[in-house]
Amino acid sequence: MEESEPDIQALVLGGPEWYTRDEMASASRLDMTDVARLWRAMGFPDVGDSRAFTDADLSALLRVAALVERGPLDMAAVVEVARSLGQTTARLADWQIDSIGRRLHPEAGVKLSNLSGDVIAREVSELLPELEQLLVYVWRRQIAATLGRGMADPVPDPTQQSASAATVGFADLVSFTRLSRQLDDKELGSLVEAFESVSADVVHANSGRLVKTLGDEIMFVAPTADAAAQISVDLHAAHSQDDQVPEIRIGLATGVVLNRMGDVYGTTVNRASRYTAMAKPGTTLVDTVTSEVLQADPEDNRFVVRALTPRPVRGFGIVRPYAVTQKDPV
Repeated sequence: MEESEPDIQALVLGGPEWYTRDEMASASRLDMTDVARLWRAMGFPDVGDSRAFTDADLSALLRVAALVERGPLDMAAVVEVARSLGQTTARLADWQIDSIGRRLHPEAGVKLSNLSGDVIAREVSELLPELEQLLVYVWRRQIAATLGRGMADPVPDPTQQSASAATVGFADLVSFTRLSRQLDDKELGSLVEAFESVSADVVHANSGRLVKTLGDEIMFVAPTADAAAQISVDLHAAHSQDDQVPEIRIGLATGVVLNRMGDVYGTTVNRASRYTAMAKPGTTLVDTVTSEVLQADPEDNRFVVRALTPRPVRGFGIVRPYAVTQKDPV
């Protein structure tokens, strides 16, 4: 008699799915509409009347109900937190399963469906507790870093608590669309991984924060224009050492940005994007504010700032871009 395949879902979730949405709402004393909102906010489809929830799901929902009842957070805030967790961890889960899977099973074209349930169960049982502990550790570190930045930097406008001053940068791979047609999936994946991982290291090494990666482009913020300029110099230098990665172009803009859900928005972000589009391969263009900051200290001569010909930019009228390079050592 053949042994049945292990229940991977139950293994990961810590138990079987045996509660309905109605039972979850009744046990937590929450409105069924709120239960559905939370579930969708985490990124999951409607389950109807099926038994789709575990003891761990119920425990989490009871915690949510207690938070709302005590008053630190209302339901709208909890839904927003659930959405941020869902969006972040969805990508994290895809990334980790893909990255770990490729290293544990490097044979070309491997898919989860090609592996036996016993193999997956064994690896999940071994790795999941360690990854869970690492996730909590890194999350606490990020919370501490975010609190530190918020306590150290005064808000420019007291009526807009989510606003802060920063330098925003985009780094864009040149001719990525054309290059992607010439590479197979494995080569394209290696290129994107090399670009993103090296870029992240450079940004973080210079006190910046990597906001998002878009395959052929990264977006970052730095606390000062000097830090952002150094990031741009180091990005050009780092990627030029890898023949597989094409040249990059970078745009920087300094000003007030709005921070929300881990992302940044506002005119400063749009301006940085426009300057990136104007930049030639292998160069960095910055706006007027950034150029003035970089030239404000006559004793800090790490960078050469050169004014270029004014040109029209959609949404901003006529602007004067500035090219930034690092001064050659004497």
